[in-house]
Amino acid sequence: MAKVPSSSPKVSIVVPAFNEAVRIGDSVRKIEAFLARLPFDTEVLIVDDGSSDETSSIVQRLGFSRLRLIRNETNHGKGFAVRLGAFLSAGEYVLFSDADLSAPIEELEKLLHAAETQNADVVIGSRAVDRSLIAIHQSRVREVGGIVFNLMVRLFLGLDLHDTQCGFKLFKRDKIRPVFEKLTIWGFGFDPELLFLASRAGLKIKEVPVRWSHAEGSKIRFLRDGLRMFADLAQIRWNSIRGRYK
Repeated sequence: MAKVPSSSPKVSIVVPAFNEAVRIGDSVRKIEAFLARLPFDTEVLIVDDGSSDETSSIVQRLGFSRLRLIRNETNHGKGFAVRLGAFLSAGEYVLFSDADLSAPIEELEKLLHAAETQNADVVIGSRAVDRSLIAIHQSRVREVGGIVFNLMVRLFLGLDLHDTQCGFKLFKRDKIRPVFEKLTIWGFGFDPELLFLASRAGLKIKEVPVRWSHAEGSKIRFLRDGLRMFADLAQIRWNSIRGRYK
């Protein structure tokens, strides 16, 4: 793997990966091809969160410059992997992107533009602000479930956001690090906890519509993980009431 860049990159891209051998190679190649066209320095951090397949081996063989592999020996959860990548990144901004690139990496330019022109600390990609940008939809059951979950996020956490779960978010690294340090949830419920804590910290959050296509092979199981995510919202609320986030 490449060494940590000697000059600080403008953007660090953190990609959590768990058993992504089927697509991680293609995803990294797409990211690298896009980054080669940018006029500023970047780096890519693949965080292998305890994969039992060839995810790490495939990444190691790619050999791109500014590509770093971080490996957890055991699986901790998506939130843990994203936090670890953010802590080890060197960029002024940190982009978290799902390994399937459901939101094309080119959408980074939209998020970065919003961060720079609107002085936003957190910019989240959204499927719900403009659904005409969705090329391939999830099943109707999942889409309705997402809408219901967002309503619960608003009810439990008071977040005025349309889509907390899209796996495409940009952060100012120095502003988001103290927020990551307070995270308690490592599964799929880490997104609303992160945004709730960012809001509590007074960070400016912007929501930007992005192109998005559903990718087969999702790790989410609708009923099992849906119930866990609702339980996570209750846990976040309870943590707040108990003063755990102070």
